[in-house]
Amino acid sequence: MKVMIVGGVAGGMSAATRLRRLNEQAEIIVVEKGPHVSFANCGLPYHVSGEIAERESLLLHTPDSLKARFNLDVRVSSEVTEINPDDKKVAIKKGEETYWETYDSLILSPGARPFIPPIEGLAEAKNVFSLRNVPDLDKIMTYVKETQPKKALVIGAGFIGLEMVENLAETGMEVTLVEKAPHVLPPLDEEMAAFVQKELVENDIRVILGQSAVGFENEGKTVRLEDGSLLETDLVIMSVGVLPENGLAESAGIELGMRGGILVDEHYQTNVSDIYAVGDAIIVKQQITGEDAMISLASPANRQGRQVADIISGVKRKNKGSIGTAIVRVFNMSAASTGLSERQAKMAGLNYAVAHTRGADHASYYPDSTPVTLKLVFNPETGQIYGAQGVGIKGVDKRIDVLATAIKGDLTVEDLPELELTYAPPFGVAKDPVNMIGYVALNVIEGLTTLVQWHEVEEKLAQGAKILDVRVPDEFTVGEFKEAVHIPLPQLRERLSELDKDTHYMIACASGQRSYMAERVLVQEGYDVSNMSGSFTIYSVVKPDMIK
Repeated sequence: MKVMIVGGVAGGMSAATRLRRLNEQAEIIVVEKGPHVSFANCGLPYHVSGEIAERESLLLHTPDSLKARFNLDVRVSSEVTEINPDDKKVAIKKGEETYWETYDSLILSPGARPFIPPIEGLAEAKNVFSLRNVPDLDKIMTYVKETQPKKALVIGAGFIGLEMVENLAETGMEVTLVEKAPHVLPPLDEEMAAFVQKELVENDIRVILGQSAVGFENEGKTVRLEDGSLLETDLVIMSVGVLPENGLAESAGIELGMRGGILVDEHYQTNVSDIYAVGDAIIVKQQITGEDAMISLASPANRQGRQVADIISGVKRKNKGSIGTAIVRVFNMSAASTGLSERQAKMAGLNYAVAHTRGADHASYYPDSTPVTLKLVFNPETGQIYGAQGVGIKGVDKRIDVLATAIKGDLTVEDLPELELTYAPPFGVAKDPVNMIGYVALNVIEGLTTLVQWHEVEEKLAQGAKILDVRVPDEFTVGEFKEAVHIPLPQLRERLSELDKDTHYMIACASGQRSYMAERVLVQEGYDVSNMSGSFTIYSVVKPDMIK
């Protein structure tokens, strides 16, 4: 058996090494266009600031080490320029030389390339970079060393863009972030992304939303936005998304789908016999909706590489799809998501509900406890979990990982309170935030609470509803709702006469827990109420105009 793999890094190298473990006699050739076949591309931004001090730390394996450990024939700085499916051979260009190599099975793992929009003046700009591989990193580091830039502009506020913002700021540069979407980190919903934006602003990052760059002037030192405003900068990082590297596949007659992604079946087989594809270049199924999606993440790519090696080796495997679990650190804040956002659930036409909670990463009485804010998107009839998001200083990764596992395991919100998670004061909480958001969602399903979302409040106020704040006065030092009725929860039962049964009250507290307790009291006393999901925690960040 002779297997040719086009592209290394996550998908390609996972396929190659798994193939070797299953097939000691197979001839395995890996052809990599760049100079490095195995590197930590997710770690690249952290070398810019020096947090990852040594560049060599990012280089995981070399052709020699892969030959010694796995007996792989790795050919770097070599590009497959043509595929001849009929004769089952590929043309490989190395320098000025081009030669042909045959295969029994061909695995395409070309990855994705940064999307660079056609911006006026880009060709003349000398300070514009993207970051996808080690050569890109080397160009940025050389430019920074030679020019000592004082101002940096990052275009695009996705995961990589935010990582670059943080690491550029850590070098002492004055950083501006421009994002076309109405909020940073578009994979998150607006109210959760607002916590990230607040963290950026508090770390002196200038954030410009709803704008894109439309022109470069002065060799890139001046950037013109679509509203006509001009930004002066010494360095520009483009991070506006990626496109699949599909040229080779397209020229070989391989079918493409959405956004030019390579179409594969559940066994990673393309429409051309004995040609498979994995990684960022392929279209996968969004596991929750079953719809086509492109999910450019390291974990799915590694899994796909291993699975296609199994399939070629005769082991039964099936691509079940991906749910898109990701996390980013932005200064002292972590933000993570898994599955569908509320926006995606709405676009998919799903019947969904939303719950927010705020808990602690570990026992609040143990030193250095910090809040974790979670959002859950779920089916209010079946309890199916569609997605989750989390923000906080620490402990976010643990909770989103648990919820991602719940989604993959087809658990429902009813199962979340049943999860037995590790607890000791330094590590967690007896009722973990995952348990708690399960309780809230279960209360929604069972009709024990009616949640009103942050984007619904102003309309309800206009219709005559009022906010009932059940916090104690000492908590108002961090702010209070404008024109709210204030009755602390401990006094509620004895002050019921101050409330009007013909008025709808939206109850708020700091996090949503005490407001739920107040809701249960008032509902049973015949009042018309709802619970403000996320309460003051959410509204003070996403709707600061509602706070005084």
